[in-house]
Amino acid sequence: MNFAELHSYLTGKSFASDIIGTDENATPKAIIIHPSSLIKVMTFLHEDEQCYFDMLSCLTGLDNGPEAGTVEVIYNLYSIPYDLSLMVKLQLPRENPEVESIAHIWQTANWHEREAFDLVGIRFLNHPDLRRILLPHDWHGHPLRKDYQEQDYYHGVKVKY
Repeated sequence: MNFAELHSYLTGKSFASDIIGTDENATPKAIIIHPSSLIKVMTFLHEDEQCYFDMLSCLTGLDNGPEAGTVEVIYNLYSIPYDLSLMVKLQLPRENPEVESIAHIWQTANWHEREAFDLVGIRFLNHPDLRRILLPHDWHGHPLRKDYQEQDYYHGVKVKY
């Protein structure tokens, strides 16, 4: 199944109102969905026999900057039996970005979501253990935000070089 066939298959399965666009310049090609549709769409992509995306290869948080006022969550899915890749994207408001966790669908999302939370500040609702994974629990800010200002000191130790 190629991207056009997959997109047609999803819209034919009553996901037309959940898919708000596509990004055919992305690698792999992407569907863009409403954040509120995440669990419904991802559960289908994981469980449907024609798709069976059995692997979440990557989950990325992306800050579009203060001017845009949005952040993105980008999911890279792979179907081992069908050798099929798909990117799923969604946009969230930059202030207090929240979306449901998909860790109950793909276990690997657990650590990927923690990284996106730690570095970009995206909260994953109903995550089993949402806490910082790379930085100390009391670190201020999220370093992959475009307007991030590094703190001068952390517990009395100079941070900036």
